[in-house]
Amino acid sequence: MASEKGSGFGIRGSGFAEASSGSLFSEPLIPNPVAFLATCHAPLATTQLKMPLTAGKEVLNRAAPKAGAGNVVESPALDWLWKYLADVPRPLILDCGPVKPQTVDVLLRRGAKVYVADLVSPMQREDPKLWDRSKKIPVFRVEEYLAQMPAIPPASINVIFGWHLLDLLPREALRAVVERLFPCLQLGGVFFCLLREAYLKNGADQVWWLKSLTSLAAGDGDRPFPYSAVSGRDVERLLSEVSLKSFLSRSGRREVLVLK
Repeated sequence: MASEKGSGFGIRGSGFAEASSGSLFSEPLIPNPVAFLATCHAPLATTQLKMPLTAGKEVLNRAAPKAGAGNVVESPALDWLWKYLADVPRPLILDCGPVKPQTVDVLLRRGAKVYVADLVSPMQREDPKLWDRSKKIPVFRVEEYLAQMPAIPPASINVIFGWHLLDLLPREALRAVVERLFPCLQLGGVFFCLLREAYLKNGADQVWWLKSLTSLAAGDGDRPFPYSAVSGRDVERLLSEVSLKSFLSRSGRREVLVLK
């Protein structure tokens, strides 16, 4: 579905346009997302929650190999997610990572409508525009960072793919970012992310994508993570009235599902 053009790629008929070189974010895959959302007839809030999450429950995925370049990791969290969304024919997705044609293709084949808001890449490249270094201690410009999010109506999204976003953010910015993202989710919507274990020190520059609906792939990455590891408990403290389920893999990461 992807065709190369210049330095980016396009998806014919999808309304998708990759971000320009000077922009943090791309346009949504929906040409007029507000109009589309106003006419959407498959909200997750109307479905039955047939597989309720258990707060704090963790599952060990013993078969998961270590993710790396060219490797594919079968994801029990994604398997759970798509079973949970089985009755939603056209889910609305917000992808917070760098745009990968493989991910977009997988989601479009599932019938999804996709927003793209690359919050991950600016953190991976340590974008200098996002830091105020006029004082002795640099200050992260979280309002400027979030101001470039696309306009998404509240309670409209079924799934947010956060990838390693929470591991890349300064600790003082975590609350502001999750409080900006979570209102986009419908009641019953799910935030999917990866959280590293404390012993996993490197991989901050690793890019993740969907190989299939139930498997993940990742590129190379060996840069140290800049901040202390975020735990599931940390996420629960940031958000009230959520349920969290995590799957521990042998790659040193937890696949985390947070149900609104």
